[in-house]
Amino acid sequence: MTRILAKHGRAARLSLLIIIAAALLASHASSAQIPAVPTTAPGGLIDAGDYIRAERLGITFVGFIDNNMGPERYRNALILGSGWNRWPLYWDRVELQPGEYNWLAYDKLVATDIRHGLRTNAILLGRPVFWQAGDSISNLFQPIFADGTDSGGPDVAINLDNPWAQYVHYAVMRYMPGGVLAQHNNFGAEAGIRAWEVWNEPDVPHFWSAGSEAYARLLKVAAIVIRTVDPEAKVLFGGLLYANDPGFLSRVLRQIRSDPLRDRFDWFFDVIALHSYDDPWRSGWLAKVVEDTLKSYQIRRPVWLNETGVSVWDDYPGPVWADNPEQRSRLATARQQAYFLVMSAAFAWSKGVEVVFYHQLYDDCGNYPAGSDFQPHGGELCANGLCFGDAFGIYRNARGSHCFSHHPHANTPRPVARAFLVLAEVFGSQAFAPISLTGIDDDVTEIVFQRSSGERIIVLWNNTGEALTVTLKATSADANLHFVDGETAMFPAINGNYTLDLKPASDYSFPDLERNRSSAIGGEPIILVESPSP
Repeated sequence: MTRILAKHGRAARLSLLIIIAAALLASHASSAQIPAVPTTAPGGLIDAGDYIRAERLGITFVGFIDNNMGPERYRNALILGSGWNRWPLYWDRVELQPGEYNWLAYDKLVATDIRHGLRTNAILLGRPVFWQAGDSISNLFQPIFADGTDSGGPDVAINLDNPWAQYVHYAVMRYMPGGVLAQHNNFGAEAGIRAWEVWNEPDVPHFWSAGSEAYARLLKVAAIVIRTVDPEAKVLFGGLLYANDPGFLSRVLRQIRSDPLRDRFDWFFDVIALHSYDDPWRSGWLAKVVEDTLKSYQIRRPVWLNETGVSVWDDYPGPVWADNPEQRSRLATARQQAYFLVMSAAFAWSKGVEVVFYHQLYDDCGNYPAGSDFQPHGGELCANGLCFGDAFGIYRNARGSHCFSHHPHANTPRPVARAFLVLAEVFGSQAFAPISLTGIDDDVTEIVFQRSSGERIIVLWNNTGEALTVTLKATSADANLHFVDGETAMFPAINGNYTLDLKPASDYSFPDLERNRSSAIGGEPIILVESPSP
């Protein structure tokens, strides 16, 4: 399934020679094209406001270069508590001719993320046709540096015959804190991109069909360049979908294990990124799969779930006319979409995942080409054969959108918006750690976390098709209950227990259930936050 159409100490200072070289080489576009961003607060923020900006929650495509950088989009992400934006930096959209770069659109996008206080997970992706070599990239295996080596150093130029190394170098020099864009706008010391993801879903042929050996080289080149330019940056192994190639990560690690520069550059990545859709349980299971794979190579790395979501069928542009399970396969109701987010995040965090990104802020075009659109049509088929589209969005598309622009309640939030805000309010204010996960195969799933200040957080839901009442042992006199719709209530313990009613799971057409659950998406989850016992 494709979703995008897509350790060292910090150097005391950047070499002035490198900065000048980057400014000249990386941009045939003049410096006047770099957007000047008005600032009214330290660090380049327009207004710090009261936004949560949760460090462990993000949203994909808050802004994107195709005219999707409007203030309303950013406001809608910020009021939900998002701390991150994720988008692809397409190589073929900046290098328009060999050696000729135009960064203007991305300059605006990076500056807009910065001015709104969002961290950026940028994906280095795409390939100009003139640098195509079969399924791979021209001269990918050429030395990284002009001295004929891959080890190089901060004072050694990038090899002009390695176009991938050149592109990565220019991108990082431009958008890192203290880089070309930051200097031009007088941004704060930490304002810029520090999370660089190397490709998207490289285990899916739609995105990368050159194989694991070539991806290992792609990752190595990018990592060495990024760490040479900005030692504080994080290099992300491109988000893995685990759709039809479960051995891809292991094969790449096998290539890296035999590389003589492996230890010097710490295996060429800092974070493993994952993508998980449709079944929330999969978000935790994949994190465990990755942990076990890394352990077999005697290494450990943080995991990010930087795409997770489920599309809906009962709201435009979904197939609202669908009247049988086959037509609704892997599609949820708008309410279930909200439940999915809470469950997916809870499963992921229970397995130590650091950051969870919901995909995506608006429906936009999803997996459909720009211009895909139709009028809501009830049970009638569309004249042009397009009868439904992707409805992953937290928000429905606005009027005039590139795709699916005819919702009767355009530019309004789905229930998943409230669910995201609840997660930000409960999990976004302070550090937390997983304590236990029980009941995956049982009637009730219960996942327990503990905040750094001692509060216990319990996320639980009903896996059956019948309403249930459960009793939990209390460790305090009362607790705060948080519901997916944003409602909260103070809930007292009676005789040392909390007694809670859990709503049943409703029908969800997921064909591959492997566990004893009536639905991959359970009933409405409840979050209980309990103060530490005195």
